[in-house]
Amino acid sequence: MKFRVKEICKAKGLLLEELATTLGIARVNLTKTINGNPTIETLERIASALGVPVTDLFEPPSTDVITCPKCGTKFRMED
Repeated sequence: MKFRVKEICKAKGLLLEELATTLGIARVNLTKTINGNPTIETLERIASALGVPVTDLFEPPSTDVITCPKCGTKFRMED
């Protein structure tokens, strides 16, 4: 799952380092968190610091890609 933290920071003119400072953590830890599997509590703290709902942190699913439920292979749908 991908998160939009970097994109939201950029739109707000905020560096990841500044967000990390606001959260009271090191930038490297913030990067590991958003590239890993953050807890809902961590996502809530990040969303609060950015002034957005938690749902805004998630990348919307692609509407033109289907994932095979059996093997996990992704297929792009074309018109």
